[in-house]
Amino acid sequence: MSAAGRVALVGSGAGDPGLLTRRAETLLAEADLVLAHPAVPDAVLNLAGPRAEVLRSADEPVGAQLLNAARAGRQVVRLLPGDPFATPAGVKEAETVVRGGQQLEVVPSVPVADAVAAYAGLPLGPVRTVAEVTDGTDWRALASRGGTLVLLAPVAEVPKIGSALVEHGRRPEAPVAVTVGGTGPDQQTVVSTLDALETDVAGLSGDAVVVLGDPVKKVGRLGWYEQRALYGWRVLVPRTRDQAGVLSDALRRHGAIPVEVPTIAVEPPRTAAPMDRAIRGLVTGRYAWVAFTSTNAVRAVREKITELGLDSRAYAGVKIAAVGEATAASLRELGLEPDLLPSHQHSSEGLLADWAARDEVYDPLDRVLLPRADIATDTLLAGLLHRGWQVDEVTAYRTVRAAPPSAEIRDALKGGGFDAVLFTSSSTVRNLVGIAGKPHESTVLAAIGPRTQATAVEHGLAVAVLAEQAEIGSLVEALAAHALLRREQGLELPSAPRRRRLARGSR
Repeated sequence: MSAAGRVALVGSGAGDPGLLTRRAETLLAEADLVLAHPAVPDAVLNLAGPRAEVLRSADEPVGAQLLNAARAGRQVVRLLPGDPFATPAGVKEAETVVRGGQQLEVVPSVPVADAVAAYAGLPLGPVRTVAEVTDGTDWRALASRGGTLVLLAPVAEVPKIGSALVEHGRRPEAPVAVTVGGTGPDQQTVVSTLDALETDVAGLSGDAVVVLGDPVKKVGRLGWYEQRALYGWRVLVPRTRDQAGVLSDALRRHGAIPVEVPTIAVEPPRTAAPMDRAIRGLVTGRYAWVAFTSTNAVRAVREKITELGLDSRAYAGVKIAAVGEATAASLRELGLEPDLLPSHQHSSEGLLADWAARDEVYDPLDRVLLPRADIATDTLLAGLLHRGWQVDEVTAYRTVRAAPPSAEIRDALKGGGFDAVLFTSSSTVRNLVGIAGKPHESTVLAAIGPRTQATAVEHGLAVAVLAEQAEIGSLVEALAAHALLRREQGLELPSAPRRRRLARGSR
């Protein structure tokens, strides 16, 4: 028996990667091969480690493939929708691995019925019957069950569920909740009655979780997932490719569907010598301060320090200033705590407001290193010079316009297919308009600060949302507050059909 390889059957649950067990995350991070069922969402596959080969299997047992990979010494994760042992296919694959003499581990998931019901605001309670609808379903037995009834079926079968239960004794006006896309960004919950299901679920697709009983009465109060401020909003995120993730994560927490469209590409400076001299000056004690105005600058300096065979000790004896919390967070990842952060406005102006003038007694060194983009403004530079500091500004990176997005994205932007666009800098405004065109007039435009707003106005764009602080978190919170206000005023956006459907069915 070979002990080198291993097979883990892992349940991906209802689909939200945040509901995976910690053991499942660990196995995905350590895997050499991830073999996923077609129904497993991409968001779960994205948790695979960097060394993993990720493949999608056919919709059939792949026990032999798992066995061969384990015999070759590979750490294999078989990802299955729901729970690994919820279907005969998963059991069959496990038996194949065991018969082949390979190590097997089974990692269960949160049951689909429980996960989807919780996201839909349906407290199932302890007395419930959960059944998958098949050709052999005993409708008489199901109709006679007390407590909560939970049925799993393709949404195309939902009207048949209503008629079958009524035929076997359930009241036609009995309330029922149908959720499709459960725990995913497109989750939709319809509250209806057994006799109106055919009409109310028309247009829905996918697999459904159908709930009958007292929990349906709680949807209006407890349906937290679909009641989030930005639920269903399609938001265009025009950022550099490696920075979009932070903004997208913040949007998802409010229920939005972020669509990342890189508008800026970050490239090294054309000439390496100035940065080389700056880092050597940092090490040899030339500077009293180093001021970072972006996470890109932090990254560029870190990479140059590493390239020169140095580490974070290069900052020894130097004070560090950061323009805002996002920049400070990137410094803390390197074990560096900023000595100066703006106390109010997170911007160059805010940083200057808190930066003291040089004192010849207390500041024997008078020089500040300012690594930044090639197109940065001179606000901070001029302010520091006015305060008596000498400044070595050096181009740490260049920002260039990214390639145009797909025709589908461009058409959606100009045709009102996005509910909002977030502008995080003046360059994102200029570049987005340059590569994709102007957003539709119905699209909500949000800007991270007054300068970005002014650039948008210069391009004929009306900004409806302005962040209180020039930070990603503040920008997203401002958009969420705007969305709640629109909802209170009864205003809708292109994504509103989900809420209309929920409201229509909640009777």
